[in-house]
Amino acid sequence: MANASVVPSGYLQGPPVAPEWLNKGDNAWQMISAALVGMQGMPGLVILYAGIVKKKWALNSAFMALFAFAAVMPCWVLWAYKMSFGHKLLPFWGKAGLAVSQDFLIAQAVLPSTNYKNITQDATLLYPTATMVFFQYAFAAVTVILLAGSVLGRMSIKAWMVFVPLWITFSYSVGAFSVWGGGFLYQWGVMDYSGGYVVHLASGAAGFTAAYWVGPRLREDREEFPPNNLLLSLAGAGILWMGWTGFNGGDPFSANVDSSMAVLNTHICASTSLLVWTCWDVIFFKKPSVIGAIQGMITGLVCITPGAGLVQGWAALVMGIVSGTIPWYTMMVLSKKLPFLQVVDDTLGVIHTHAVAGVLGGALTGLFAHPDLCSLFLPIPKSKGAFYGGRGGVQFWKQLAGACFIIGWNVVATSIILCGIKLLLPLRMTEAELKIGDDAAHGEDAYALIGQGQREKYTQNGKNNDAFQSEDAV
Repeated sequence: MANASVVPSGYLQGPPVAPEWLNKGDNAWQMISAALVGMQGMPGLVILYAGIVKKKWALNSAFMALFAFAAVMPCWVLWAYKMSFGHKLLPFWGKAGLAVSQDFLIAQAVLPSTNYKNITQDATLLYPTATMVFFQYAFAAVTVILLAGSVLGRMSIKAWMVFVPLWITFSYSVGAFSVWGGGFLYQWGVMDYSGGYVVHLASGAAGFTAAYWVGPRLREDREEFPPNNLLLSLAGAGILWMGWTGFNGGDPFSANVDSSMAVLNTHICASTSLLVWTCWDVIFFKKPSVIGAIQGMITGLVCITPGAGLVQGWAALVMGIVSGTIPWYTMMVLSKKLPFLQVVDDTLGVIHTHAVAGVLGGALTGLFAHPDLCSLFLPIPKSKGAFYGGRGGVQFWKQLAGACFIIGWNVVATSIILCGIKLLLPLRMTEAELKIGDDAAHGEDAYALIGQGQREKYTQNGKNNDAFQSEDAV
């Protein structure tokens, strides 16, 4: 076996390959978790979106997810990582800075504005900063891809290309620093184990806001938007579900007992939520819906995320029942009654599956977080849910207050970003482009099957626009 202190060839001076502080098990688990989270976005959400939208939007929807996954990375390493997890600039924001130098990336990881340094062995990050940068990048990328689900089927791809880096910079980084990076919500004691607020509530609130500013799909698309390939959607949903093993299992930042608890709770809640959502579909609509099952799976995964390693197994079951019921009601009943939910065209209902489920998860964590489990994860002393002696349910109200900040910031920041882009670029495609879909946006189609219609190439001057005849029009 090689000596851990051997200096690699080519280094005259520098750190060893395996310094004393490196825990190879923690590092391996963290890298695997990062890969699992990354796979939720690419290919998970890419193919989920490709299959769950109308045929003429399959390619555009998949590309929006693919582009976002790539575009986040340079923003992340050039400035956004340190804005999210660096030294404090403001109570809700870190100082921007580069995360690309060798000296920074191979050094032992620390989160400088938190207590995650050397309090105890469990609170020490025993791997290089490069691992942490990659792990947190995957979360940022998935967040903006989830946001895209609200504006599929009409947002201009050029506007989207500008929006992604701006949103990561001015919206995501604020939530990440405030809750995870040592900002004021972290210091106040708001619990978000793995992103119920930072990822899901943020994407739901920002997505709904973006849907308002971009405007609705064509009436014909809103009225009839059948998925073009549900089997493909199920494959994407499966990757999303299994990828959540890393999403929640990696957030103790260590391969420890709390990580195992988080993984088990994740799958307890997701399974329960899917079953409950399906039961409601059967009771009210007489048939189990495959799309409904996917939605129930997602709401369960989102709901458990804020408390995955902080609650007991029985609480994960309760959270699954709640997440399979309340978002089902808001999506299937309230959305048809409340005017503002009808006016804003949230294509995939992200406000229900991520915003509503995220708030539920945060609030229930404020009730069910067990003090012993909190001590395994949170360096904040005496953290516990209201059911375990929290003073007057103070943790529950802290959780709701934290949710209000995340919602408010994302609504305001997303609005400002989109209004700014609108001064330079249209936010949505033209009516002619909306009728055509993928070929108008990309000059390509997702499917080229014999006998499904003739088309002439879409041209910018509109000369051949009416000559396009898609399967949807036949």
